[in-house]
Amino acid sequence: MRSKVTVVLLFLNVVLFFYIYKVDRPMIDARQLLEASHQVLPPEIASMDSFSRTSRTGETVKISKVGDAWWLTAPYDWPANPNAVSLIHNELQFLKNVTSFAVADLAKSGQTLADYGLADPVYTVEFTAAKKSYRLLIGDDTKTGNRLYVLSPDGTRIHVVSRSLAESVSLALADLRASSIFTIPVFEVRSLTIQTAAPSNLKVRLRRDTTAHWGFESPIKARAAKAAVEPTINALNALQAKSFVPRDTDLDRSGLTNPVLRVTLEGNARRETLLLGNVTATAGEYYAKIEDKAVVFTTVVPAPLLTVLRSSQEELRDAHVTDFDPATVTSLTIAVPGQPELSLQKLETTAANAATGQPAQSSTKDSDDKDYWQVVVRAPGQAPVIAYPADADLLDELLKKIRLLEARKFLSDAPSAADTEKSGFNRPEREITLGLNTGGGPSEKDPSTQVLQIGVSPDQPGKAFARLTNPTFVYEILPDIIEETPATALHYRKRLLRKLPDDALITSLAVVDLVTGKPVYAQKLKEGDKNWDAALAIEPEPVRKPIAGILAQLRQLRAQQFTAGTFSPDHADTPQGPHPWRYRIDYTIAFNGGGAAQSTPASLLLTDRLGGKTQLAGSADFGGVLFSITQKLLDALFPLTYSGPNDPGPVTSAPAATAPNAATTAPATTTPPTTAPTVPAATPAAAVSNPAATPVEPATKP
Repeated sequence: MRSKVTVVLLFLNVVLFFYIYKVDRPMIDARQLLEASHQVLPPEIASMDSFSRTSRTGETVKISKVGDAWWLTAPYDWPANPNAVSLIHNELQFLKNVTSFAVADLAKSGQTLADYGLADPVYTVEFTAAKKSYRLLIGDDTKTGNRLYVLSPDGTRIHVVSRSLAESVSLALADLRASSIFTIPVFEVRSLTIQTAAPSNLKVRLRRDTTAHWGFESPIKARAAKAAVEPTINALNALQAKSFVPRDTDLDRSGLTNPVLRVTLEGNARRETLLLGNVTATAGEYYAKIEDKAVVFTTVVPAPLLTVLRSSQEELRDAHVTDFDPATVTSLTIAVPGQPELSLQKLETTAANAATGQPAQSSTKDSDDKDYWQVVVRAPGQAPVIAYPADADLLDELLKKIRLLEARKFLSDAPSAADTEKSGFNRPEREITLGLNTGGGPSEKDPSTQVLQIGVSPDQPGKAFARLTNPTFVYEILPDIIEETPATALHYRKRLLRKLPDDALITSLAVVDLVTGKPVYAQKLKEGDKNWDAALAIEPEPVRKPIAGILAQLRQLRAQQFTAGTFSPDHADTPQGPHPWRYRIDYTIAFNGGGAAQSTPASLLLTDRLGGKTQLAGSADFGGVLFSITQKLLDALFPLTYSGPNDPGPVTSAPAATAPNAATTAPATTTPPTTAPTVPAATPAAAVSNPAATPVEPATKP
């Protein structure tokens, strides 16, 4: 049974293949031939490389392909509009007839080519493709329908085709030419040359290297600003020919014999040069021509572009004094006259681990994902001394500021000895040496260090000058960088003094007024409490938020800035003289969730608030430090510690039942006094401990 089915299926397949081969295939071939019979031009038209159009009046337009671009070659040389050429090409390539008839049959009906407008055609179209020439005559419109007559290239048939052929072929000259003057796009441009007329006759040449950096090749070797050069090239590409002037235009009169500006763009194996002549009768409009073309035209040059072209040596120059990648900096040395040299060094992995006591890591990053830096002081005639870890955030900002240091003016590219002395470089106010691990800059041939000098002149207050030791261009800059780069080791010290691990817990907190000897706040967690939520929940709102803020800041104790390298338990040293300590924060830290045996006491001494943003703190911990606290800690302490003759009094009242032994008010937040009150203030409401927690005895030692 299965064999019979198989034989039947094979027989049916044979019948199907026979039908396709003998019956259907001839029908397909016939349809293809019929379709091909409507094509007016041969398939070679797809590779068309030249085109010309001659009108009945004798006006001729010629377009040729040069490389990958189309150019008008008659009536003048000019870039062709690629969209217009594509429209004509497509119309010719897909030109089909509605019907056609043989020229040989015209005599039978007593007609000639003249009856169809083909003896004196409206347009004669000639084109070349695949190294062959073709000629197509376009005659009159048909009497009915939107169609016209054309004579085939071999002259044997008249075709009736759509009138869209005439509409594309008859495009006006203004539509056939490109409006832009330059044809090299910005991404292809490899060099830009700008030359001004006499008497300056200055020639400025810029070139783009393989890393896309732009640089001056003449008249000096210097960096160019990519953010200025490429917009300038785009502005040049946006220039358009406004009108074309007669061929007999006097080049001397139009200023094109000795052009005001000569601008050249060089691309991939091609270059284009624009000559800019005199101003026309219209302001902002200039006579112009392409250097190797005869046609003269006018163009409107925007005033900003003209300014850049005339002053390109400064306008296109990179205003940054230095050129390096901040990530490649491994050391930073700051020298100030009369002070020990200060060095900041980025540590390698092993050195960083040894300096911080951390286990081996795969990178030189600290717990804040910052690079390890250290402050090194070099006294004359002495070995360098490692002072302490440096603040990575501060150094990141400083390196960015040095990298972004910009010239206000380019003063001299070849300074004389007098210029050097006048700018203060004989004894520079700052000498900053950058050590780079890759050479920095755009090229590996650059030196591995960059030395930046900042000079000031007593004769020019408010001004500062900068230069690199190589090259020695002199720039005028803002003097802010001098304040940003003090040779003071404390300025660069790491601001983060302590960061408690996640499993550490502050178990007690007391803020003590040293004048009265009484705590303004004292609290201790109950046994078993793992956080301060329960203790803070029953505090009055004016107290709850400040205490939470203090606890958060103590977990990550950070200095706003360091004010002295020594610490005294009796007073804080300020520029105005010694200032007594006014408050003390006592707190206990339990590590790893341990009990009292694993707890560590800590304390922090505080002055009065010395200004709107200044309150000093000191501690014997961390090697003994004196610093100004952060704004967050200052704001958190303010409601607890502020009192005095300007205190506006209570702002809230708490029910007596909730805290029978506590005062019911909390001090308001207003501007603090700049000096300590002469009379001891009463203990504010927040000073009374929470009845739900155990009071803390204030420490007896500072």
